[in-house]
Amino acid sequence: MAERRVKVGWTEGLHARPASIFVRATSASGVPVAIAKNGTDPVNAASMLAVLGLGVEGGEEIVLTSDVDGADAALDRLAKLVADGLDELPETV
Repeated sequence: MAERRVKVGWTEGLHARPASIFVRATSASGVPVAIAKNGTDPVNAASMLAVLGLGVEGGEEIVLTSDVDGADAALDRLAKLVADGLDELPETV
């Protein structure tokens, strides 16, 4: 299983717009990804409601996981997106 631990770079955390950017990037990756924060069970990272339900705050560490072959590149891109707190979805996702 591939895993990435990353601190959330968006000051507002994974709420509203940042969560939307993250969920769209996850869906675009074509790889099933789960997201969790300390003390929570992993949820589907392509689900807006599931991501919002985690209540991730800025600066908190999250864990991204996937158990499919070839997931490393997708997790690297998603981890960079989260760490950098980008305001727009990059074209390279």
